[in-house]
Amino acid sequence: MESITRLITIDRSSPVPLYFQVAQQLQQLIESGTLAPGTRLENEIALADQFGLSRPTMRQAMQHLVDKGLLARKRGVGTQVVNNRVRRQIELTSLFEDLKRDGRRPRTEVLSMRTVPASARVAAALKLEPGADTVALRRLRYADDEPIAVMENHLPTDLLGLTEEELTGHGLYELFRRAGISLRTADQTIGARRATAAESRLLGESRGGTLLTMERTVLGDAGRPLEFGSHLYRASRYSFEMTLTAR
Repeated sequence: MESITRLITIDRSSPVPLYFQVAQQLQQLIESGTLAPGTRLENEIALADQFGLSRPTMRQAMQHLVDKGLLARKRGVGTQVVNNRVRRQIELTSLFEDLKRDGRRPRTEVLSMRTVPASARVAAALKLEPGADTVALRRLRYADDEPIAVMENHLPTDLLGLTEEELTGHGLYELFRRAGISLRTADQTIGARRATAAESRLLGESRGGTLLTMERTVLGDAGRPLEFGSHLYRASRYSFEMTLTAR
């Protein structure tokens, strides 16, 4: 690969900060595929010298891309281009299906599967009496062997027989369809919050890193609630996309 110093032009007369000029052009090289996932970059000191920039300026440029999830610093390895972010359309599909469609090699680790009494919140979503039994699933989803999301789902106990083996190899919505259960509509809320220490360990995020949150209640025929999901996604690796139309 050609040296990145030959691919990036710095305009010292521009009002655009020097760090942002470097970061923006590096981002374009990453998103175009010129810098492929796994590409190692020289250390910040060497790059600063090659570009004729101060070390704090170069460090700021690199940190900008680390914060956006395009670069990752790994001890003993250096700074590398990471896999492209998962960009997910707002549609009634499962994460497993979206990753598989995009060639991102989804893999699931089932953290727990048990029958638990419904909390008031879960009972309201599933239209059950508080304390009624539900099937509670907690799974860790990978994309290209990188943890991407922690997913918790509650289902009515009489809806679907599940095994850990099925959940490891298939998405939940695929299992619904195999059982002849139709998904019709869903109510969904998206937000964000800081990761707890336990969530940071599971997802490989820095402690207190930003996570996207998504809660979804899926309805089937006759408006029956099929599942209530509460999911956490790494904001550095994941985004939701939607198309808006004017009235």
